[in-house]
Amino acid sequence: MDEIEEFEFPTLLTRIQSSVIDFGVILIIIFVFSQLSDSINFPDWIRGFALLFVFILYEPTLQTLGGTIGNRIKGINVRKNQDVERKINFFQALIRFIVKVLLGWVSFLTIHNDYRKRAIHDLVAGTVMLPSKK
Repeated sequence: MDEIEEFEFPTLLTRIQSSVIDFGVILIIIFVFSQLSDSINFPDWIRGFALLFVFILYEPTLQTLGGTIGNRIKGINVRKNQDVERKINFFQALIRFIVKVLLGWVSFLTIHNDYRKRAIHDLVAGTVMLPSKK
């Protein structure tokens, strides 16, 4: 028996809730940074880098560290599909994020047809979403 079969895979609703939480976190970060950058008068390049980090690097960076804030609140995380004990690397996280952004909600169409509930971005990146270990 495959060791992964013992898991109760996160539902689509749980994954969407995690994404909504992360979107809220990103909005809060942008708001706080914009208030801070206005009061300190940061150069435009610093503002641009901060936006790049928040929009493009937030999810891949936190995924490699164990999960985004939304993942942690919802009790889920992303692991390597072939070895669920291992966290994903930054390259996998970045590929996963790019495919997820490019396909949008379409990426989730495969969840109900896959016994591991893997979305298209999981299939492409070689990842699986699992409940966090307590």
